Amino acid sequence: MQNYIAKFINNMNQIKEKKAATMYENVMQQYEQVANFIELNHNIKKILGITNNEIVVNFPVKMDNGEVKIFTGYRVQHNNALGPYKGGLRYHPTIDVNDARALAMWMTWKTSLAGLPFGGAKGGIQLDPRDHSLAELERITRRFTYALGENIGPDQDIPAPDVNTNPQTMAWILDTYMSTKSPSSRSLNSHVVTGKPVGSGGLEGRDRATGFGVFLCIKLYLASQGESLSGKTFIVQGFGNVGQWASHFMVEEGARMIAVQDAHATLYHAKGIDPAALQLHSAPRKGSIAGFTGAEEIDPSTFFGLACDILIPAALGNQIHLDNAGSIEARLIAEGANGPITKDGEEILLERNIPIIPDILCNSGGVIGSYFEWLQNRHGEIWSLEEVMQKIEKKLTENYRKVEGAVQEHGVDWRMAAYLIAIKRIELAYTQRGIFP
Repeated sequence: MQNYIAKFINNMNQIKEKKAATMYENVMQQYEQVANFIELNHNIKKILGITNNEIVVNFPVKMDNGEVKIFTGYRVQHNNALGPYKGGLRYHPTIDVNDARALAMWMTWKTSLAGLPFGGAKGGIQLDPRDHSLAELERITRRFTYALGENIGPDQDIPAPDVNTNPQTMAWILDTYMSTKSPSSRSLNSHVVTGKPVGSGGLEGRDRATGFGVFLCIKLYLASQGESLSGKTFIVQGFGNVGQWASHFMVEEGARMIAVQDAHATLYHAKGIDPAALQLHSAPRKGSIAGFTGAEEIDPSTFFGLACDILIPAALGNQIHLDNAGSIEARLIAEGANGPITKDGEEILLERNIPIIPDILCNSGGVIGSYFEWLQNRHGEIWSLEEVMQKIEKKLTENYRKVEGAVQEHGVDWRMAAYLIAIKRIELAYTQRGIFP
Protein backbone atom coordinates (compact mmCIF):
# COMPACT_ATOMS: atom_id res chain seq x y z
CA MET A 1 0.00 0.00 0.00
CA GLN A 2 2.82 2.39 0.87
CA ASN A 3 4.49 1.70 -2.51
CA TYR A 4 1.20 2.47 -4.26
CA ILE A 5 0.84 5.77 -2.39
CA ALA A 6 4.46 6.71 -3.13
CA LYS A 7 3.95 5.93 -6.83
CA PHE A 8 0.73 7.98 -6.87
CA ILE A 9 2.45 10.99 -5.27
CA ASN A 10 5.34 10.70 -7.72
CA ASN A 11 2.94 10.65 -10.69
CA MET A 12 1.09 13.68 -9.35
CA ASN A 13 4.37 15.55 -8.91
CA GLN A 14 5.30 14.76 -12.51
CA ILE A 15 1.94 16.11 -13.68
CA LYS A 16 2.48 19.31 -11.65
CA GLU A 17 5.91 19.70 -13.21
CA LYS A 18 4.39 19.39 -16.66
CA LYS A 19 1.81 22.05 -15.82
CA ALA A 20 4.51 24.36 -14.53
CA ALA A 21 6.71 24.06 -17.63
CA THR A 22 8.00 27.48 -18.63
CA MET A 23 8.17 28.86 -22.15
CA TYR A 24 11.92 28.33 -22.06
CA GLU A 25 11.51 24.66 -21.18
CA ASN A 26 8.96 24.41 -23.96
CA VAL A 27 11.22 25.92 -26.63
CA MET A 28 14.15 23.76 -25.52
CA GLN A 29 12.04 20.60 -25.81
CA GLN A 30 11.05 21.64 -29.31
CA TYR A 31 14.67 22.38 -30.19
CA GLU A 32 15.95 19.03 -28.90
CA GLN A 33 13.30 17.16 -30.86
CA VAL A 34 14.13 18.90 -34.14
CA ALA A 35 17.91 18.77 -33.62
CA ASN A 36 17.73 15.02 -33.10
CA PHE A 37 15.41 14.55 -36.08
CA ILE A 38 17.72 16.35 -38.53
CA GLU A 39 20.88 15.00 -36.84
CA LEU A 40 22.17 18.52 -36.29
CA ASN A 41 25.96 18.78 -36.04
CA HIS A 42 26.68 18.28 -32.33
CA ASN A 43 28.95 21.33 -32.11
CA ILE A 44 26.40 23.60 -33.76
CA LYS A 45 23.75 22.09 -31.51
CA LYS A 46 25.71 23.36 -28.50
CA ILE A 47 25.93 26.86 -29.96
CA LEU A 48 22.24 27.16 -30.84
CA GLY A 49 21.21 25.72 -27.48
CA ILE A 50 22.47 28.78 -25.61
CA THR A 51 22.04 32.56 -25.87
CA ASN A 52 24.87 34.82 -26.99
CA ASN A 53 24.12 37.68 -24.59
CA GLU A 54 21.71 38.36 -21.74
CA ILE A 55 21.43 41.99 -20.67
CA VAL A 56 19.60 42.85 -17.43
CA VAL A 57 19.34 46.52 -16.46
CA ASN A 58 17.89 48.08 -13.31
CA PHE A 59 17.16 51.76 -13.71
CA PRO A 60 15.43 54.54 -11.74
CA VAL A 61 12.57 56.64 -13.10
CA LYS A 62 10.77 59.55 -11.42
CA MET A 63 6.98 59.09 -11.31
CA ASP A 64 4.42 61.86 -11.78
CA ASN A 65 4.09 62.26 -8.00
CA GLY A 66 7.83 62.76 -7.58
CA GLU A 67 8.51 59.27 -6.23
CA VAL A 68 11.42 57.34 -7.79
CA LYS A 69 10.79 53.73 -8.78
CA ILE A 70 13.30 51.11 -9.89
CA PHE A 71 12.43 49.08 -12.98
CA THR A 72 14.03 45.92 -14.36
CA GLY A 73 14.50 45.56 -18.12
CA TYR A 74 15.79 42.69 -20.22
CA ARG A 75 17.32 42.17 -23.64
CA VAL A 76 18.33 38.62 -24.55
CA GLN A 77 20.26 38.14 -27.79
CA HIS A 78 20.10 34.51 -28.85
CA ASN A 79 22.00 34.25 -32.13
CA ASN A 80 23.25 36.54 -34.92
CA ALA A 81 24.81 34.08 -37.37
CA LEU A 82 22.51 35.33 -40.14
CA GLY A 83 22.54 39.05 -39.29
CA PRO A 84 21.74 41.64 -36.60
CA TYR A 85 19.61 40.53 -33.67
CA LYS A 86 15.90 41.23 -34.26
CA GLY A 87 12.93 41.00 -31.94
CA GLY A 88 10.27 42.79 -29.96
CA LEU A 89 10.11 44.52 -26.60
CA ARG A 90 7.16 43.76 -24.35
CA TYR A 91 5.89 45.57 -21.26
CA HIS A 92 4.33 42.99 -18.96
CA PRO A 93 4.43 42.15 -15.22
CA THR A 94 5.45 38.53 -15.91
CA ILE A 95 8.35 39.10 -18.30
CA ASP A 96 11.62 37.67 -16.96
CA VAL A 97 14.95 36.51 -18.35
CA ASN A 98 13.65 32.96 -18.94
CA ASP A 99 10.73 34.20 -21.02
CA ALA A 100 13.09 36.48 -22.93
CA ARG A 101 15.40 33.53 -23.64
CA ALA A 102 12.54 31.49 -25.08
CA LEU A 103 11.17 34.35 -27.15
CA ALA A 104 14.65 35.23 -28.45
CA MET A 105 15.23 31.66 -29.60
CA TRP A 106 11.87 31.60 -31.35
CA MET A 107 12.84 34.84 -33.10
CA THR A 108 16.04 33.20 -34.39
CA TRP A 109 14.00 30.39 -35.92
CA LYS A 110 11.40 32.84 -37.25
CA THR A 111 13.84 35.13 -39.07
CA SER A 112 15.74 32.15 -40.45
CA LEU A 113 12.57 30.49 -41.74
CA ALA A 114 11.53 33.77 -43.34
CA GLY A 115 14.86 33.95 -45.18
CA LEU A 116 15.73 37.31 -43.63
CA PRO A 117 19.25 38.61 -42.84
CA PHE A 118 18.49 38.73 -39.12
CA GLY A 119 19.12 36.79 -35.94
CA GLY A 120 16.90 36.59 -32.89
CA ALA A 121 16.46 38.67 -29.74
CA LYS A 122 13.70 39.64 -27.33
CA GLY A 123 13.26 41.76 -24.26
CA GLY A 124 11.06 44.00 -22.21
CA ILE A 125 10.34 45.62 -18.88
CA GLN A 126 8.53 44.18 -15.87
CA LEU A 127 5.54 46.50 -15.56
CA ASP A 128 1.84 46.81 -16.26
CA PRO A 129 1.33 49.82 -18.59
CA ARG A 130 -2.14 50.35 -17.13
CA ASP A 131 -0.51 51.40 -13.86
CA HIS A 132 1.30 54.32 -15.49
CA SER A 133 0.45 57.58 -17.24
CA LEU A 134 1.60 58.26 -20.78
CA ALA A 135 4.25 60.64 -19.42
CA GLU A 136 5.57 57.96 -17.07
CA LEU A 137 5.70 55.38 -19.88
CA GLU A 138 7.69 57.83 -21.97
CA ARG A 139 10.24 58.40 -19.20
CA ILE A 140 10.48 54.65 -18.49
CA THR A 141 11.03 53.87 -22.18
CA ARG A 142 13.65 56.57 -22.68
CA ARG A 143 15.55 55.57 -19.53
CA PHE A 144 15.48 51.90 -20.58
CA THR A 145 16.83 52.83 -24.01
CA TYR A 146 19.64 54.83 -22.44
CA ALA A 147 20.44 51.93 -20.10
CA LEU A 148 20.71 49.51 -23.04
CA GLY A 149 23.20 51.85 -24.71
CA GLU A 150 25.28 50.25 -27.48
CA ASN A 151 23.64 46.86 -26.93
CA ILE A 152 21.10 47.96 -29.55
CA GLY A 153 21.78 49.58 -32.92
CA PRO A 154 20.68 49.47 -36.59
CA ASP A 155 23.32 46.86 -37.42
CA GLN A 156 23.57 45.32 -33.95
CA ASP A 157 20.12 44.68 -32.45
CA ILE A 158 16.87 46.12 -33.80
CA PRO A 159 13.88 46.16 -31.37
CA ALA A 160 10.24 46.28 -32.46
CA PRO A 161 6.79 46.44 -30.81
CA ASP A 162 5.44 43.43 -28.94
CA VAL A 163 2.92 42.89 -26.13
CA ASN A 164 1.79 46.26 -24.69
CA THR A 165 4.21 48.29 -26.82
CA ASN A 166 3.36 50.17 -30.00
CA PRO A 167 4.63 52.67 -32.61
CA GLN A 168 4.72 55.44 -29.99
CA THR A 169 7.05 53.31 -27.85
CA MET A 170 9.34 52.84 -30.83
CA ALA A 171 9.33 56.59 -31.56
CA TRP A 172 10.55 57.29 -28.01
CA ILE A 173 13.31 54.68 -28.39
CA LEU A 174 14.30 56.11 -31.77
CA ASP A 175 14.52 59.68 -30.49
CA THR A 176 16.46 58.70 -27.36
CA TYR A 177 18.93 56.54 -29.27
CA MET A 178 19.51 59.16 -31.99
CA SER A 179 20.06 61.81 -29.31
CA THR A 180 23.11 59.88 -28.10
CA LYS A 181 24.75 60.18 -31.54
CA SER A 182 26.62 63.12 -33.02
CA PRO A 183 24.44 65.46 -35.13
CA SER A 184 26.22 64.41 -38.33
CA SER A 185 25.35 60.71 -37.87
CA ARG A 186 21.87 60.84 -36.34
CA SER A 187 20.06 60.40 -39.65
CA LEU A 188 22.03 57.19 -40.26
CA ASN A 189 20.38 55.52 -37.27
CA SER A 190 16.68 55.75 -38.12
CA HIS A 191 16.49 51.98 -38.56
CA VAL A 192 17.54 51.24 -34.96
CA VAL A 193 13.92 50.17 -34.38
CA THR A 194 11.08 49.05 -36.63
CA GLY A 195 7.35 49.41 -36.12
CA LYS A 196 7.74 53.20 -35.87
CA PRO A 197 4.96 55.68 -36.72
CA VAL A 198 4.87 56.37 -40.46
CA GLY A 199 5.72 60.03 -39.82
CA SER A 200 8.92 58.97 -38.05
CA GLY A 201 10.20 56.69 -40.78
CA GLY A 202 7.79 53.82 -40.21
CA LEU A 203 6.42 51.52 -42.90
CA GLU A 204 2.93 51.81 -44.33
CA GLY A 205 1.14 48.59 -43.37
CA ARG A 206 3.53 47.55 -40.60
CA ASP A 207 0.68 47.93 -38.10
CA ARG A 208 -1.35 45.19 -39.78
CA ALA A 209 1.49 42.96 -41.02
CA THR A 210 1.39 40.34 -38.26
CA GLY A 211 -2.39 39.97 -38.29
CA PHE A 212 -2.37 39.86 -42.08
CA GLY A 213 0.19 37.06 -41.96
CA VAL A 214 -2.02 35.01 -39.63
CA PHE A 215 -4.96 35.49 -41.96
CA LEU A 216 -2.92 34.67 -45.07
CA CYS A 217 -1.55 31.42 -43.61
CA ILE A 218 -5.09 30.32 -42.72
CA LYS A 219 -6.32 31.22 -46.20
CA LEU A 220 -3.46 29.33 -47.87
CA TYR A 221 -4.01 26.27 -45.68
CA LEU A 222 -7.73 26.15 -46.43
CA ALA A 223 -7.06 26.62 -50.14
CA SER A 224 -4.74 23.58 -50.07
CA GLN A 225 -7.69 21.62 -48.66
CA GLY A 226 -10.00 22.87 -51.42
CA GLU A 227 -11.80 25.23 -49.03
CA SER A 228 -12.20 28.97 -48.53
CA LEU A 229 -12.76 31.27 -45.55
CA SER A 230 -16.28 32.12 -46.63
CA GLY A 231 -18.70 30.93 -43.96
CA LYS A 232 -16.01 29.64 -41.61
CA THR A 233 -16.30 30.37 -37.89
CA PHE A 234 -13.33 31.40 -35.77
CA ILE A 235 -12.46 32.40 -32.21
CA VAL A 236 -9.62 34.66 -31.08
CA GLN A 237 -7.76 34.76 -27.77
CA GLY A 238 -6.25 38.21 -27.35
CA PHE A 239 -7.60 41.33 -29.02
CA GLY A 240 -4.46 43.40 -29.27
CA ASN A 241 -2.84 44.41 -32.53
CA VAL A 242 -2.54 40.84 -33.89
CA GLY A 243 -6.01 39.71 -32.87
CA GLN A 244 -7.67 42.86 -34.19
CA TRP A 245 -6.05 42.81 -37.62
CA ALA A 246 -6.34 39.05 -38.09
CA SER A 247 -10.06 39.33 -37.27
CA HIS A 248 -10.44 42.26 -39.66
CA PHE A 249 -8.99 40.34 -42.61
CA MET A 250 -10.84 37.11 -41.72
CA VAL A 251 -14.23 38.85 -41.59
CA GLU A 252 -13.42 40.78 -44.76
CA GLU A 253 -12.92 37.41 -46.47
CA GLY A 254 -16.30 36.12 -45.31
CA ALA A 255 -15.46 34.33 -42.04
CA ARG A 256 -17.43 34.90 -38.82
CA MET A 257 -15.85 35.67 -35.44
CA ILE A 258 -18.09 34.00 -32.87
CA ALA A 259 -15.97 34.48 -29.74
CA VAL A 260 -13.09 36.58 -28.43
CA GLN A 261 -11.24 36.52 -25.13
CA ASP A 262 -8.84 38.85 -23.35
CA ALA A 263 -7.63 39.20 -19.76
CA HIS A 264 -10.84 41.03 -18.80
CA ALA A 265 -13.70 39.20 -20.49
CA THR A 266 -14.81 36.40 -22.84
CA LEU A 267 -17.44 37.33 -25.41
CA TYR A 268 -19.65 35.06 -27.55
CA HIS A 269 -22.18 35.68 -30.30
CA ALA A 270 -23.16 32.84 -32.63
CA LYS A 271 -24.14 35.22 -35.43
CA GLY A 272 -20.79 36.97 -35.34
CA ILE A 273 -18.96 39.77 -33.55
CA ASP A 274 -17.97 42.86 -35.53
CA PRO A 275 -14.20 43.35 -34.97
CA ALA A 276 -14.37 47.00 -36.04
CA ALA A 277 -17.08 47.79 -33.47
CA LEU A 278 -15.20 45.85 -30.81
CA GLN A 279 -12.01 47.76 -31.55
CA LEU A 280 -13.85 51.09 -31.20
CA HIS A 281 -15.19 49.87 -27.86
CA SER A 282 -11.86 48.61 -26.50
CA ALA A 283 -9.56 51.45 -27.63
CA PRO A 284 -10.62 54.04 -25.01
CA ARG A 285 -10.68 51.30 -22.33
CA LYS A 286 -6.97 50.52 -22.58
CA GLY A 287 -7.69 47.52 -24.79
CA SER A 288 -10.32 45.85 -22.59
CA ILE A 289 -13.24 44.17 -24.39
CA ALA A 290 -15.33 44.00 -21.20
CA GLY A 291 -18.71 45.68 -21.41
CA PHE A 292 -19.14 45.27 -25.18
CA THR A 293 -22.87 45.14 -25.91
CA GLY A 294 -22.56 43.38 -29.27
CA ALA A 295 -22.00 39.98 -27.65
CA GLU A 296 -22.78 37.94 -24.54
CA GLU A 297 -20.16 37.62 -21.80
CA ILE A 298 -19.52 33.95 -20.97
CA ASP A 299 -17.41 31.90 -18.54
CA PRO A 300 -13.72 32.22 -19.58
CA SER A 301 -13.10 28.53 -18.87
CA THR A 302 -15.45 27.54 -21.72
CA PHE A 303 -13.59 29.53 -24.40
CA PHE A 304 -11.27 26.85 -25.81
CA GLY A 305 -14.10 24.30 -25.85
CA LEU A 306 -16.28 26.35 -28.21
CA ALA A 307 -17.11 24.59 -31.47
CA CYS A 308 -15.54 26.47 -34.40
CA ASP A 309 -13.53 25.97 -37.56
CA ILE A 310 -10.45 28.01 -36.58
CA LEU A 311 -8.82 28.96 -33.29
CA ILE A 312 -6.38 31.89 -33.23
CA PRO A 313 -4.44 32.14 -29.94
CA ALA A 314 -3.04 35.67 -30.13
CA ALA A 315 -2.36 36.50 -26.48
CA LEU A 316 0.51 35.14 -24.37
CA GLY A 317 2.53 31.92 -24.24
CA ASN A 318 1.50 28.56 -22.73
CA GLN A 319 -2.25 29.23 -22.98
CA ILE A 320 -3.08 25.79 -24.42
CA HIS A 321 -1.71 22.99 -22.26
CA LEU A 322 -2.23 19.56 -20.75
CA ASP A 323 -5.43 20.57 -18.96
CA ASN A 324 -7.36 22.20 -21.80
CA ALA A 325 -5.97 20.81 -25.09
CA GLY A 326 -8.39 17.87 -24.95
CA SER A 327 -11.41 20.20 -24.89
CA ILE A 328 -10.53 22.15 -28.04
CA GLU A 329 -13.14 21.76 -30.79
CA ALA A 330 -11.47 23.80 -33.55
CA ARG A 331 -10.50 22.08 -36.80
CA LEU A 332 -7.40 24.27 -37.26
CA ILE A 333 -5.17 26.29 -34.92
CA ALA A 334 -3.19 29.28 -36.22
CA GLU A 335 -0.67 30.64 -33.70
CA GLY A 336 -0.87 34.41 -33.64
CA ALA A 337 1.05 34.54 -30.34
CA ASN A 338 4.55 33.26 -29.65
CA GLY A 339 4.54 29.84 -28.00
CA PRO A 340 0.83 29.69 -27.10
CA ILE A 341 0.85 25.86 -26.93
CA THR A 342 2.95 23.77 -24.56
CA LYS A 343 4.69 20.62 -25.77
CA ASP A 344 2.25 18.40 -23.84
CA GLY A 345 -0.71 20.32 -25.20
CA GLU A 346 0.58 20.00 -28.74
CA GLU A 347 0.98 16.24 -28.41
CA ILE A 348 -2.68 15.95 -27.43
CA LEU A 349 -3.80 18.13 -30.35
CA LEU A 350 -1.73 16.21 -32.90
CA GLU A 351 -3.07 12.91 -31.57
CA ARG A 352 -6.54 14.33 -32.20
CA ASN A 353 -5.49 15.27 -35.76
CA ILE A 354 -5.91 19.01 -35.20
CA PRO A 355 -3.32 20.76 -37.43
CA ILE A 356 -1.33 23.69 -36.03
CA ILE A 357 0.19 26.43 -38.17
CA PRO A 358 3.22 27.27 -35.98
CA ASP A 359 4.06 30.72 -34.68
CA ILE A 360 7.39 31.05 -36.49
CA LEU A 361 5.49 30.84 -39.77
CA CYS A 362 2.01 32.07 -38.88
CA ASN A 363 2.90 35.34 -37.15
CA SER A 364 6.02 36.10 -39.19
CA GLY A 365 4.26 38.79 -41.22
CA GLY A 366 5.37 41.26 -38.55
CA VAL A 367 9.09 40.60 -38.82
CA ILE A 368 8.83 40.45 -42.61
CA GLY A 369 7.22 43.89 -42.49
CA SER A 370 9.98 45.02 -40.12
CA TYR A 371 12.59 43.87 -42.62
CA PHE A 372 11.03 46.01 -45.33
CA GLU A 373 10.90 48.99 -42.96
CA TRP A 374 14.59 48.46 -42.13
CA LEU A 375 15.40 48.33 -45.85
CA GLN A 376 13.28 51.39 -46.59
CA ASN A 377 15.17 53.40 -43.94
CA ARG A 378 18.60 52.17 -45.07
CA HIS A 379 17.92 53.04 -48.70
CA GLY A 380 16.06 56.28 -48.05
CA GLU A 381 12.96 55.07 -49.90
CA ILE A 382 9.25 55.42 -49.19
CA TRP A 383 6.85 52.67 -50.32
CA SER A 384 3.07 52.85 -50.62
CA LEU A 385 0.71 50.64 -48.60
CA GLU A 386 -0.16 48.64 -51.72
CA GLU A 387 3.53 47.99 -52.48
CA VAL A 388 4.24 46.92 -48.91
CA MET A 389 1.32 44.51 -48.68
CA GLN A 390 2.28 42.95 -52.00
CA LYS A 391 5.85 42.44 -50.77
CA ILE A 392 4.69 40.87 -47.49
CA GLU A 393 2.18 38.59 -49.22
CA LYS A 394 4.74 37.41 -51.77
CA LYS A 395 7.41 36.69 -49.16
CA LEU A 396 5.07 34.97 -46.73
CA THR A 397 3.47 32.85 -49.45
CA GLU A 398 6.92 31.64 -50.52
CA ASN A 399 7.75 30.70 -46.94
CA TYR A 400 4.40 28.95 -46.50
CA ARG A 401 5.00 26.85 -49.62
CA LYS A 402 8.44 25.79 -48.33
CA VAL A 403 6.97 24.57 -45.06
CA GLU A 404 4.09 22.88 -46.83
CA GLY A 405 6.61 21.06 -49.04
CA ALA A 406 8.64 19.95 -46.00
CA VAL A 407 5.49 18.59 -44.34
CA GLN A 408 4.80 16.44 -47.38
CA GLU A 409 8.43 15.44 -48.00
CA HIS A 410 9.26 14.38 -44.44
CA GLY A 411 5.82 13.31 -43.24
CA VAL A 412 6.02 15.53 -40.16
CA ASP A 413 3.76 18.09 -38.51
CA TRP A 414 3.90 21.76 -39.47
CA ARG A 415 6.02 22.90 -36.54
CA MET A 416 8.65 20.24 -37.13
CA ALA A 417 8.72 21.16 -40.84
CA ALA A 418 9.16 24.87 -40.10
CA TYR A 419 11.87 24.24 -37.52
CA LEU A 420 13.93 21.93 -39.68
CA ILE A 421 14.01 24.50 -42.50
CA ALA A 422 15.00 27.28 -40.08
CA ILE A 423 17.68 25.36 -38.20
CA LYS A 424 19.20 23.82 -41.33
CA ARG A 425 19.71 27.32 -42.76
CA ILE A 426 21.66 28.39 -39.68
CA GLU A 427 23.60 25.13 -39.64
CA LEU A 428 24.64 25.77 -43.24
CA ALA A 429 25.92 29.25 -42.32
CA TYR A 430 28.09 27.84 -39.53
CA THR A 431 29.31 24.97 -41.72
CA GLN A 432 30.35 27.29 -44.55
CA ARG A 433 31.92 30.01 -42.40
CA GLY A 434 33.45 27.90 -39.66
CA ILE A 435 33.77 28.92 -36.03
CA PHE A 436 36.28 31.63 -35.01
CA PRO A 437 39.15 31.28 -34.27
